[in-house]
Amino acid sequence: QVQLVESGGGLVQPGGSLRLSCVASGFTLDDYAIGWFRQAPGKGREGVSCISSSDDRTYYLNVVKGRFTISRDNAMNTVYLQMNSLKPEDTAVYYCAAGRVCGGNLEVRGQGTLVTVSS
Repeated sequence: QVQLVESGGGLVQPGGSLRLSCVASGFTLDDYAIGWFRQAPGKGREGVSCISSSDDRTYYLNVVKGRFTISRDNAMNTVYLQMNSLKPEDTAVYYCAAGRVCGGNLEVRGQGTLVTVSS
């Protein structure tokens, strides 16, 4: 079964950190670009970060640059999103998705993990 499963979300205070994980099963993660997306209550989906398949080039939403870092561990078939200096406006459901290229069509997506930044 082809799927992505996210974990690592939770409640964190402003300024805190979380690391999200996206584990693939049923396919080889390094053949795909992997993106992290988020959707806050009442808002549309936005792309947070992406790592390409060919050269591991990374892309970030401007408001998370310098705070979030995306990386992949092909041996573990996992992509991570390290989130530092979290702000209340980062509160959202975060999910990962796989496609052939960053910014392209999404072929597989996970169910998401909730991140809540609040004091």
